[in-house]
Amino acid sequence: PTTPKEVSCTFAVCGFGLLPDQVYSKAVRKGFEFSLMVVGASGLGKSTLVNSMFLADIYERENQGTDTVSEQTLQVETHHSILEENGVRLSLTVVDTPGFGENVDNSECWHPIVEYIDEQFDNYLEGETKVERIEVSDTRVHACLYFIAPTGHGLKPLDVEVMRRIHDKSEHHPS
Repeated sequence: PTTPKEVSCTFAVCGFGLLPDQVYSKAVRKGFEFSLMVVGASGLGKSTLVNSMFLADIYERENQGTDTVSEQTLQVETHHSILEENGVRLSLTVVDTPGFGENVDNSECWHPIVEYIDEQFDNYLEGETKVERIEVSDTRVHACLYFIAPTGHGLKPLDVEVMRRIHDKSEHHPS
């Protein structure tokens, strides 16, 4: 049996010992992608919390006169922002769900949310498994903030059903 030899490096940059620094430098230079989904009824402070978390107006409205709350169907909206702090770039996507839980029959209102999460995962997987891969934008939902109405009566059946449907698809945090 041979014993491994210790090799000293006389150069300033040498070998795998600096790999963590190289990976860090590359990640900082390239930036990060993060997708955050916010789910909950209107008026629970979703946009206020997101704007406060990132110290930016993520929910800039192009048309101040439009009101998405009055819509009768749940839509999945995405808001994209590029944020930079201390030289680190963050490509942020906030996925909002206006109209959630506002119908008379909310038995299937979770369906567009689950479809969106699944579609983003499938798109990413398809891009990553191609023989000739190109730079794939990571639009998967990395975290989901689920806003619970502060009624004092606990969780509604809709809350339980939605969290049950998405619990294995993304990190979700009831708020």
